[in-house]
Amino acid sequence: MRKTGLLILLFSITVSCDYFKKDAEQTPIARVNDTYLYQEDLEGIIPENATVQDSAFIMNNYINRWATQQLLIDQAKINLPQTKLDAYQKLVKDYKNELYAEGYKNAIVAQQLDSTVSKNELTAFYEQNKDNFILNDELIKVRYILLSNNFTNLNRVVEKFRRYNNTDKEELENISIQFTNYNFNDSTWVKKDALLRTFPALKEKEAELLKKSNFTQVQDSLGVYLVKIEDVLKTNDVAPLSYVSPTIEQIILNKRKLELIKKLEKDITKDALKNKNFETYEER
Repeated sequence: MRKTGLLILLFSITVSCDYFKKDAEQTPIARVNDTYLYQEDLEGIIPENATVQDSAFIMNNYINRWATQQLLIDQAKINLPQTKLDAYQKLVKDYKNELYAEGYKNAIVAQQLDSTVSKNELTAFYEQNKDNFILNDELIKVRYILLSNNFTNLNRVVEKFRRYNNTDKEELENISIQFTNYNFNDSTWVKKDALLRTFPALKEKEAELLKKSNFTQVQDSLGVYLVKIEDVLKTNDVAPLSYVSPTIEQIILNKRKLELIKKLEKDITKDALKNKNFETYEER
């Protein structure tokens, strides 16, 4: 589809005069040559909570922009060669047709598209396309705690954080309100760089972050960082299914959408031929 901004301008060149033709039943509030702007055309441009001053400012800006556009359109009709105007007319017609067709197809897709993607579908697609899911970033499974520098029971928290059995986990959750920041969800893959952006102090221990089952403790002016790496994937490793599942789901849905549109286009043409609403003629 052609670029929207250009085509909207071209569309306005063609339809603006017809759209703003003077109508006795409407109230004109501005005129440029033979083109009128009506009160009804300003509906919805003023926010409900706008002050009187704001409303006047918005109204005046809108009218001035409209007038400038109409003047440019009139000059274009006078000064542009007819070949250019004819080309613009064709662009406007094509753009309008594309808007109608795309709008209808999108409405049908919204009604009929099955947006449920099963785990089996995700797994099957992943297994068939693993080579397309090579990592460009290092991934880690990590849990961490950030404590203030004056935290009074650091050694006890470190012990529980490193051992991290069910009891430890529950006790750490119970006192988590005392932590400056924390994450105990170490089953989810995250980018190593995202962790370093969140906690720049860890950059000095970056090499240790890439070691599976490694514990790191770092301190700076912001506090004490406790970081436990549960798993690591390096650049050029195959991305895990859990990490790329959202991408795969979108690919599957896009494929369904394209198939639905293709079927719609085929069926609508077939029905038109059957009902004599579409015919082709031999050249004479």
